[in-house]
Amino acid sequence: MTESKVEGTLTLRLHVWFERDEKIFLGIGRALLLEKIEECGSLRQAATDMKMSYRAAWGKLKAAEESIGRPLVQKIKGKGQRYELTPVGRQLARQFLQLQSDIETYAKGKAQDIFGEEVQYYADAYPETKLSSFKAD
Repeated sequence: MTESKVEGTLTLRLHVWFERDEKIFLGIGRALLLEKIEECGSLRQAATDMKMSYRAAWGKLKAAEESIGRPLVQKIKGKGQRYELTPVGRQLARQFLQLQSDIETYAKGKAQDIFGEEVQYYADAYPETKLSSFKAD
């Protein structure tokens, strides 16, 4: 039997989220949406940048706030439809993204040990995705 070499790099894909009462509490999509709102100051612009409708972004935000039981964004007074994250929203987004990074770093190292070859992060393999702005270190 001849030895064959498989082409291509292994890509790590993980989807981590937390649920409460079978409803999403927080996941990567909601954390990235919060991060994008903080960056843009606008839910509409955050939705556009993430290639989702305003309605979908609004629905995800409201569902997260309902599940968490606290507001995650607040309007900036005197700025029309401008938003900023509440301290709770900022903390949850940052802590979740750090957790995601920690999990990916561990999983990548473990996968390389197991398979004996280089493993790349999903965000590196597909830079056009929403995750391209977020990479584990």
